[in-house]
Amino acid sequence: MKHKMKRADWLTGIIILAGILLMTAMNASAQGDAAGSKDPALFTRMPGYHIYRYDDLQFDQFEFKTGSDMTQIVQGHSLFIIYDADENIQIPSPLQIGTNYINAARSVGGQLVYEFHDPGEDVVLKVVKNNLETWAYVTANGNGSYSIHLIEKQGMKQDVVSDADAMGKSISESGKAALYGIYFDTGKADVKPESQAALKEIAKLLKNDARLKLYVVGHTDNAGTLEINMKLSQDRAMAVVNALVGQYNIDAARLRACGDGPTAPVATNGTEEGRALNRRVELVKQ
Repeated sequence: MKHKMKRADWLTGIIILAGILLMTAMNASAQGDAAGSKDPALFTRMPGYHIYRYDDLQFDQFEFKTGSDMTQIVQGHSLFIIYDADENIQIPSPLQIGTNYINAARSVGGQLVYEFHDPGEDVVLKVVKNNLETWAYVTANGNGSYSIHLIEKQGMKQDVVSDADAMGKSISESGKAALYGIYFDTGKADVKPESQAALKEIAKLLKNDARLKLYVVGHTDNAGTLEINMKLSQDRAMAVVNALVGQYNIDAARLRACGDGPTAPVATNGTEEGRALNRRVELVKQ
């Protein structure tokens, strides 16, 4: 009987220990980062915090407050992160959180764009580093959590391109077709590999109609001087022609490169959205 009591005590101890280990594991899990999450490349986090929520969108926009009655919409790669405090840490004040992020931005050449509500509670930051413009809105709610909404400014990658039939219809109806699936680096005229889908459809259009001849016309926004943009648009148009001739065996006599620079906008150059629409290649029937 005495032996049985010892065995029962042993089993009870095992059960209690298992319960403690389970609770510890659950607590550790609760304190861990959300699955697949990580800090943004530009900033670390406040010590003693874990990621509670993590939204990573390839392309989105956010309206950043830049003054008492001013805002700026920024588009690009979007991250939204909510950080929660771990248990048993001393909760920092909103001022401490906001000031940490302000100092981190300034340490890499960034700036404080706007600070509102109580000091440090809501801060808007802007950093330009390695030719990448990043905006961040950091807000601390005072109860142990804070969030950061960050946009790495960039134009949207056009995943859907007009097919040959749609191009042909547009040219038949209006004499031209605008393309947004041909990519160049800023200030350069080399056709990027992501442009192949659009080039393939242009080649298909030309092969479907052996009599069709086209002006390939480059367009830019109005950033920079007129002279630079006119040359850039001409060089980009020529690069498209060379790609069609060299990669898809299109007869060069059927194509002629032209550069209009910023002289024929289809939208205002006063907004990023408008400038993105103005940066295009058009196919115009000869």
